[in-house]
Amino acid sequence: MFFKRVHIRIKIIFFIITILFLLIIGKVFFIQVIDYEKLNKYASNLWGRNLPVEANRGLITDRNGVVLANNLTTSSLIFIPNQIKEKKKTAKLIAEILNVDEDEIYKHVTKKASIERVHPEGRRLSYEVADKINDLKLPGVYLIKESKRNYPFDTYLSHTLGFVGIDNQGLSGLELMYDKYLTGSYGAIKYFSDAKGNKLKLNEVYEKPQDGINMTLTINMDIQKSLERELDNAVLKYNPDQALGIAMDPNTGEILAMSARPNFSPSNYQKYTKEELNRNLPIWSTYEPGSTFKIITLATALEEHLIDLNKDKFHDGGSIQVENARIKCWKHGGHGEQTFLQVVENSCNPGFVVMGQKIGKEKLFQYIRKFGFGEKTGIDLNGEASGILFSLDQVGPVELATTSFGQGVSVTPIQQITAVSAAINGGKLLTPYIVKSLNEPETNTTIKETKPKIKRKVISEETSKKVRSTLESVVTNGTGRPAYIEGYRVGGKTGTAQKVKDGHYMVGNYITSFMGFLPANDPEIVVYVAIDNAKGVTQYGGTVAAPIVKTILEDAIVALDIKKPGGDTEKKYNYLDKKYKTVPNVVNMSVKEATEKLKDFKVEYSGNGDKVTYQSPKAKSRIYEGETVRLMLSN
Repeated sequence: MFFKRVHIRIKIIFFIITILFLLIIGKVFFIQVIDYEKLNKYASNLWGRNLPVEANRGLITDRNGVVLANNLTTSSLIFIPNQIKEKKKTAKLIAEILNVDEDEIYKHVTKKASIERVHPEGRRLSYEVADKINDLKLPGVYLIKESKRNYPFDTYLSHTLGFVGIDNQGLSGLELMYDKYLTGSYGAIKYFSDAKGNKLKLNEVYEKPQDGINMTLTINMDIQKSLERELDNAVLKYNPDQALGIAMDPNTGEILAMSARPNFSPSNYQKYTKEELNRNLPIWSTYEPGSTFKIITLATALEEHLIDLNKDKFHDGGSIQVENARIKCWKHGGHGEQTFLQVVENSCNPGFVVMGQKIGKEKLFQYIRKFGFGEKTGIDLNGEASGILFSLDQVGPVELATTSFGQGVSVTPIQQITAVSAAINGGKLLTPYIVKSLNEPETNTTIKETKPKIKRKVISEETSKKVRSTLESVVTNGTGRPAYIEGYRVGGKTGTAQKVKDGHYMVGNYITSFMGFLPANDPEIVVYVAIDNAKGVTQYGGTVAAPIVKTILEDAIVALDIKKPGGDTEKKYNYLDKKYKTVPNVVNMSVKEATEKLKDFKVEYSGNGDKVTYQSPKAKSRIYEGETVRLMLSN
């Protein structure tokens, strides 16, 4: 009986030991196989340290690959406090190099942290400062790679591109809107340390950072440079309160150039006010458009078959009475008897009042909204305004009259150029856009691409053709003559709008503008420029803004390789205009004969003899009357 009880106890003990042994084996298996990665990560965190390596922010380029925003490699300072033996000495040496208070650096070196970033004093250091710190070879003092955003063209396109903060995060413009794409992922240099933080002599592990997504814009930098240069010239010449310009492809809605004055330097954004940084005038500014808005009235009247431009007549006596308001023409005494084509050419307000009366308020405001006014265009930029329109129940005869020629409504520049694009591109209202694509940084594979988007059909192709032809006539015969380009078909419309302050129109203070496009028969580019309160000049859109647009269009001809279309309408000159003349062929003529033939030009000779062997410019060239023709002479 005794031995039987002992045997049972031995079995129980053996069973318990076996169970315990199996539990231990199971636990070891769980730790080594199932939970290995998790526990190994915990262990690594205890004795591993990471020095962060910042990724490059994605590049921003124009449509042709010209870099508009890239990155410069800089260094930033970090401390591993546990590795710093002589903390006071280290703080003193670093403070001297950074030219900051020693106590501030001492706070960093004594902080209870595994890694301490010296912010902001030690961020994005110059090469010179980084070299001085590196030469000290102080324990626990490290310089890590960081990227500093760089804008090669400085102030160009500044409001559109925006800027980034000290941590390379987007704070405005495209940098903010697309921050999640442009920002990359941090990498690290991983090293190992003991419990006291001392670095162990084990191999370091480098984890490569992932650069941000690249961005391609619709901008054509050649046209952008032209716009920037001309706005700078306008500021020097006219000292305006503000100035702005937009260039667009009217067939796609792509923004080819955009800028404003005042602008700013994104690399030094701290030096500017919030207003200067955040007001992207081409999409934010709202004002009465003036006569450029007449294009919408014209398109509406033509679409509704209410006027015949060549047959219907209007007599302009200098003003028109609408209820208790007398609306004047800009020309004292008026233009007299005109066709409605001449009404448009002469930008005659009373004529447009009659045009608006023929349309009626319901129909006119219906088309104004169809053309996109009163709502945001949807451009892929932040800060866009929607403008202000009369509600229909507030529109009486006077409001209808003033709206017809662009007074009493408030619109944005981007709305205007988008609406005019619809009027000249066959009637399609497009959504304007500036981001063409997002691309993977290593392979340049397109991740996301923007396609032209048609919102709605506004007018017919036939009406659009008439609008184009009429606006070409404005440039050849009317107020837009300063925008005429020899050999090219240019269309356009001037604008001179009074500004409102405290509910009253200001005296002698106007926004002068011009909307121009070419070729008029098949537009490839439309440009809008507005100059606010130009000083020292008669404030008309034709005298101030039209020459600026002409120069930008001339540069666009080269940038877009626009060929001469032929069939251009000959310009009608007045006594103020410089006239083009065709250079005759005088090669093989005598000096006397050549001089007689070139009586409209200044002639310069080189060489000896009495016979012309070469001429410059060549025969049939078109140059201004009075310009120089050079002749090579020999016997």
